[in-house]
Amino acid sequence: MTNNSPASQTEWKVLYAASEADPLVKVGGLGDVAGSLPNALKDLSARHLSKIDIRMVIPFHSVLKEKYPALEKIASFTVQNVNGPIPAEAYQLQINGLIYYLIDGDPVRKTTGVYDTDLELNGEKYIFFSLALLEMVRKNNWIPDILHANDWHTAAAIYAMHTSRHFTSAFFQTKSVLTIHNLPFMGAEAEPALTKYKLTKCHTSAMPAWGCKQPLPLGIFTANHIVTVSPTYALEIMTPEFGCGLEDLIKLKKSQVSGILNGLDTENWDPVADQSIPAQFSWRTLNLRQTNKQALLKEFNLKPDLDLPLFIIVSRLFHQKGIDLALSALRNLADHPWQAIILGTGEPNLEKACRELEKDYPDRVRAAIRFDLALSRRMYAGADMILMPSRYEPCGLSQMIAMRYGCLPIARATGGLKDTIIDNPDQQQLNTGFLFEKAHSGELTLAVQRALDAYQDKTRWHTMQINGMNQDFSWTRSALQYAGIYQHLRKDRL
Repeated sequence: MTNNSPASQTEWKVLYAASEADPLVKVGGLGDVAGSLPNALKDLSARHLSKIDIRMVIPFHSVLKEKYPALEKIASFTVQNVNGPIPAEAYQLQINGLIYYLIDGDPVRKTTGVYDTDLELNGEKYIFFSLALLEMVRKNNWIPDILHANDWHTAAAIYAMHTSRHFTSAFFQTKSVLTIHNLPFMGAEAEPALTKYKLTKCHTSAMPAWGCKQPLPLGIFTANHIVTVSPTYALEIMTPEFGCGLEDLIKLKKSQVSGILNGLDTENWDPVADQSIPAQFSWRTLNLRQTNKQALLKEFNLKPDLDLPLFIIVSRLFHQKGIDLALSALRNLADHPWQAIILGTGEPNLEKACRELEKDYPDRVRAAIRFDLALSRRMYAGADMILMPSRYEPCGLSQMIAMRYGCLPIARATGGLKDTIIDNPDQQQLNTGFLFEKAHSGELTLAVQRALDAYQDKTRWHTMQINGMNQDFSWTRSALQYAGIYQHLRKDRL
């Protein structure tokens, strides 16, 4: 684990901590980010744009033990606990030149899946993991210049590193970055574990008392820099509407808050090379895209009229995603010609509402209540518009994927949706989609009506598709911004 080569003396050592990371294990969007950003930063280093020795650490989840049964153990150590030290082990593997550390111990072994349904076990797992990753690098004499944590699952590592006498001497030069992917999820289930693992509660007037009992607020309180996954979300979490009770604390640290838009794996999501769609195409060969729409309509036994606007919803069916607004808007526009396909799973009442829409409009609506990644690709590649009326959306990837595949988004102007979709009435030649302000079905209905009107102008529509397909959503741009934050923090340290 220790690297004493001359080059290592000039590199910034970064430990990137997360609960999941593709290709090892992925449950949600965090897995995409943690699977892409460290590799993009490593590539910057390889291209001599930055000197970064970045390494990833995640728990040794049960699914990974089945996938990697014979990994090299690099360290054995203990984690402090009120009931006595808890043994822990760290294992190592390397994929495409990136080093991954996997941490194990009883609190990890007791859980099933990446996120256990037993909330108390889940809370203990991630507090144990947060402290164990610090013990691991100390044990192996690889103290990072930057500890980069993600969400509540690793935020306690930042808090412990900066406040626990057990760690402060070893990490006195280490700076911390905390990325907030979804502020409302703060780790309330970890409160008992904070005490159990000797993490003293903070006492500050900067945030509510309950914030001193949850990992994410503690991480926000102590982190040297805070990043949200889009510039607009960075501003939104400083308001009562989106701040979840922490807006005053976040405003207090305003100078230490940045918004960096998540990137998109542009090799994975590429209509030119995507073998899961009937016809590959580029912005230069958009006419080939009609083959995908034709195949999609046939797959769902919908009217094979290529001139009819085809809407899609590809989403978790949750209240946050504004699914109810989308269903209401479609009903409001029932007297207009259109067809719609819905893909996703989620809250039972919303699943039921999607099925009821299909039942009420059997000639034009299909509801596929399931998770189906291959189908989602065919939908992006064949549909005309995607509905994304989220009540809040820290970043969002579906709108980026859709635009890359020539499918125009209709979305609420919030978070990353506002940052990635261009809807400027004064410069329509640059637009890539349609935005609306308030989380209300009436406003969404008006936005959909604007989209339907634009759809009738084929030249304008074609231009918007090309605009969207040519947007730069690559991880390189995001990685350069993160590298800039690392560099700034490292200079502060010297």
